[in-house]
Amino acid sequence: MEHLEYIFGIDQLPDISKQLLTNILPYQIIGLQAEMGVGKTSLVRAIGKHLGFESEAGSPTFSIINEYHCKSNPWSIEKLYHMDLYRLKNLEEALNLGIHDYFDSGIHCIIEWPELIEPLLLAENYLPVQIQLMENQQRKIILTL
Repeated sequence: MEHLEYIFGIDQLPDISKQLLTNILPYQIIGLQAEMGVGKTSLVRAIGKHLGFESEAGSPTFSIINEYHCKSNPWSIEKLYHMDLYRLKNLEEALNLGIHDYFDSGIHCIIEWPELIEPLLLAENYLPVQIQLMENQQRKIILTL
C-alpha cells in the first residue's frame, strides 16, 4: 500500500482539496476518518467548490445523507453523495437506510465516520482518508492507496 500525506493550514484548504481530487476520485467511496471538529465537513465543502456543487455543502449529521448536483468541472462529476454516519448505532441501521443502493449507484460517495460500514466496502472502490489535527493547528491528511 502506498501512503500520500498532505500537511496544510486551514487557509490552504482550497488548494489542498483541489490536489486531493485527482487522487481520490478514481475511488467511488471515500471515507473521512477524523476526530470531531478536525475538518471533515470543511474538506467536503472545499471539494464541493471545485466540483461546482449547486448549493454549499453542509453537515449531514441529522439528514445522514446529502445529495449534491455539480456544475461542469474538470473531473466530469455530475453528482455526489455526502454521508455522515456518526449518529448510526450499528450496521443494521446503515442497511435499513439502503446504503447499498448508494454504493451500487456508481455515484461518488464521501462518508464521514465510515468505520461502521467498512465491512461492506470493497477495497478496490474504497479509499480511507485520515485527517489529523497537529499541535500547530495544521492538519495532516493521509491517503492509503
